[in-house]
Amino acid sequence: MNNKEYNTAVDNFSDAVFRFIKSNIHDSDKAKDIVQDSYEKLWRNHQNVDFEKVKSYLFTTAYHTMIDMIRKEKRNVIWDDKMAKNIAHHQQYSDLQEILHNAINLLPEDQRAVILLRDYEGYSYKEIADITKLSEAQVKVYIYRARVFLKEHIGSIEAVA
Repeated sequence: MNNKEYNTAVDNFSDAVFRFIKSNIHDSDKAKDIVQDSYEKLWRNHQNVDFEKVKSYLFTTAYHTMIDMIRKEKRNVIWDDKMAKNIAHHQQYSDLQEILHNAINLLPEDQRAVILLRDYEGYSYKEIADITKLSEAQVKVYIYRARVFLKEHIGSIEAVA
């Protein structure tokens, strides 16, 4: 990949990578840092990355950087019953998109990542498997479990209205 292709990759994919990361961690500053780190890694490895595969490379790099950050932060957080109770869904909403986002936030990180890559970014099962380093079968299982959870959490449309 040359300089022009690198700049094209920045123009074409930085917003999508940022949205994907931000929808997983809900912190704009951390998401920006992860995107920046991903592009820095791409630049350091630009001679070995084919321009046709740069989008996949960026999403994979950003995903793994995000997972590393989450694992590091989890070691520093102490969970107790009060925090678990605060996560529970007790409010009544009229905005379906807000309900969906809140429900997605309750998913385990692996399920949230694959459901966002599939339903928000439009990746195929194989591409998601390549990005997340999971098997294609495991990707399908995580997507199925996430959708079942979302359906149960949200309930019927009548209950939401």
